[in-house]
Amino acid sequence: MTMASPPTPPPITGAILAGGRGRRMGGVDKGLVTWRGRPLIEHVLAALRPQVLELLINANRNQAAYAGYGHHRVADRLDGFAGPLAGFAALLGCCDTDWLAVVPCDAPHLPRDLVARLDTARRRVDADIAVAHDGQRLQPVHVLLGRHLLPDLEAFLAAGERKIDRWYARHRMVTVDFGDCPAAFANLNTPEDHQRLEGEGP
Repeated sequence: MTMASPPTPPPITGAILAGGRGRRMGGVDKGLVTWRGRPLIEHVLAALRPQVLELLINANRNQAAYAGYGHHRVADRLDGFAGPLAGFAALLGCCDTDWLAVVPCDAPHLPRDLVARLDTARRRVDADIAVAHDGQRLQPVHVLLGRHLLPDLEAFLAAGERKIDRWYARHRMVTVDFGDCPAAFANLNTPEDHQRLEGEGP
């Protein structure tokens, strides 16, 4: 019997935010923190890669380590670890598809259908941005963004703005319910989070 070919990913670029300062983890590069025997970035790459056409990694340090994963690395264009919006802008500027799916580097239980569900929701209402919601709170860096938003985002940042919710409010945004899998959004912000999640099931 002939085995069915795996589904072709949608024409969406995936991106992993690994460019933060990691203040609550003591200033370490969270993407390279070991979790269950592998750096966190490897868990996220494994979950996101089948869902997208290509991958980008937003990293502002340890470039050689991230280069080893074989994906294009993108540093922030703004200095000083300016936050996730700076990462979004850098990634959108290197995106070859019309849509960019962004996830953080410290969420190892990423939903395997995250991108498909975000894309379905944004198509349904013709939104510019689709953001995951875990049933209790918004997960603002689990997001699908239109590449056409880049000029507005660059202007927003140039004006000194950094708040992600303020920028989202400028555009047609749809919230996508992932209340069926809230644990998929658990992340490792602190050493305590790391210890807790290390002992939990997959």
